[in-house]
Amino acid sequence: MAPPQLLVFDVFGTVVDWHGSIAAEMARLYPQVDSNAFALAWRAGYKPTMARVMSGELGWTRIDDLHRMILDDILPGFGLSNMPENERRSLNRVWHRLHPWPDVVAGLARLKRQHLISTLSNGNIGLLTHMAKHAGLPWDCVLSAEVFRAYKPDARVYLGAADLFDLQPGQVMLVAAHQDDLAAARASGLQTAYIERPFEFGAQQPKDVSPHPDNTLHARDFGHLADQLDAHRLA
Repeated sequence: MAPPQLLVFDVFGTVVDWHGSIAAEMARLYPQVDSNAFALAWRAGYKPTMARVMSGELGWTRIDDLHRMILDDILPGFGLSNMPENERRSLNRVWHRLHPWPDVVAGLARLKRQHLISTLSNGNIGLLTHMAKHAGLPWDCVLSAEVFRAYKPDARVYLGAADLFDLQPGQVMLVAAHQDDLAAARASGLQTAYIERPFEFGAQQPKDVSPHPDNTLHARDFGHLADQLDAHRLA
């Protein structure tokens, strides 16, 4: 393995705990609501709504705006159809306030010593920047699919990231907790590292985090990824 020069990171689920963060906020603000079900319902609307943009049914739409569309759709099902506009706007910004997994901040600091590190998320730039400020994420660059007017898994996102840094695809590694994202990155020539996040969907729905043989690396967390990259660099 040639050591990658640039590490690009999926964010939702890989870097930050979207489920735990949203469920905690809902439990605090609206204790009458099943906060676990609410978090899952909000996230479940993500891919179908994004597909409406990719199909051309909707014009290009920022993830902030897609999140708001989904929020408005699911509120009645949780008895919150009368939520005022100011509360809806504030709740939609919870995606800017997601908390990182425990290993993330220290792990990114280690990874940053030897590599450029950047987001490569479908989240819009404003969202990702606010999140980094809130969570103390030490990115070298905040890069979004918004730059390419295409959502992952479109190849333009992965190849565009390499091109922005004047690198060949094989000099870039995508770090993600989602095998479909990693598969699309590999198809574009990137190296890939899978991160285990077994409780991305909450403790009640642990997910399979088995290794996939096509990934370049498989790591328990960001610290373990740094260990492996350091070993390859020094070999």
